[in-house]
Amino acid sequence: MDLKRFLFAVILFTVVAQIVHTLGSILAMGYYLDPAYFDVWSKIMMPIAGPPPAKFFFLSIDLGLIASIIYVYAYVILEKSIPGKGWVRNGLNYGALLFLLGTLPGMLSIVLLINLPILLILEWAAEGLVVMLIGGLITAGLMRKEEPKAEEKKASTKKQKKNN
Repeated sequence: MDLKRFLFAVILFTVVAQIVHTLGSILAMGYYLDPAYFDVWSKIMMPIAGPPPAKFFFLSIDLGLIASIIYVYAYVILEKSIPGKGWVRNGLNYGALLFLLGTLPGMLSIVLLINLPILLILEWAAEGLVVMLIGGLITAGLMRKEEPKAEEKKASTKKQKKNN
């Protein structure tokens, strides 16, 4: 595994997630400003009524980095078993897998456990789908195995024929 590409994939995955979730929070701002839901939000996110403090933003990045490390490393382990020819299909399939195994069950649990508007939860699920698909593409694109150059392929083929 190429550590530089691994770290670059982790950072890009995290940046994409942060951007998508920030844009999503702007679109769903009405829910966050509704006093009926103030008690639902954590004291880290909303210690008082109003916008989250900087600490929340930095903790979001930290948790995003941890999640991205897990996702990219899981790809390294599972790469050969993910369907799709070429890195684009492979990345989309991996992103869909992350969504189906992680995001979707989490959103279904929220529906059962927390009194939040279903449209907000659907918006979070849509954000998750976008993040996972783009993150899957980033991961597959950066972590794919390098194709040997034409000369290396020929040399390898000659060496195999010689050994047989």
